[in-house]
Amino acid sequence: MVKGRGQEFQAGDWVIYHKTKWSSHPGPRARDIKPSPGGDQYAYCIDKFWVVDEVRSDGSIVLITRTGKRHILDSETPTLRRATWFDRLRFRSRFEAVEMMNREDSAPVTSE
Repeated sequence: MVKGRGQEFQAGDWVIYHKTKWSSHPGPRARDIKPSPGGDQYAYCIDKFWVVDEVRSDGSIVLITRTGKRHILDSETPTLRRATWFDRLRFRSRFEAVEMMNREDSAPVTSE
């Protein structure tokens, strides 16, 4: 168990990662959409629904994505938080899709 920003993470925890992206066509889940000065691109945020796979002694955690990728993040990352009970209820199918992927296959680890 690793404690980050007042949160304790354990393997199997459902977490939400708030990711900033840039593109010319933000998707339907995009929030906080802001156009670039030239107007050709947009900066926006989306939520990623991941599951904690491993908690490391150095304070980092390994997260699994819906597509089976694994990312290593520091537990103190400000854009990472545990899912609340409401998040767990509302986005249950997204988290369950990640857990199903975890059961089916193991993927290499990448750093975010």
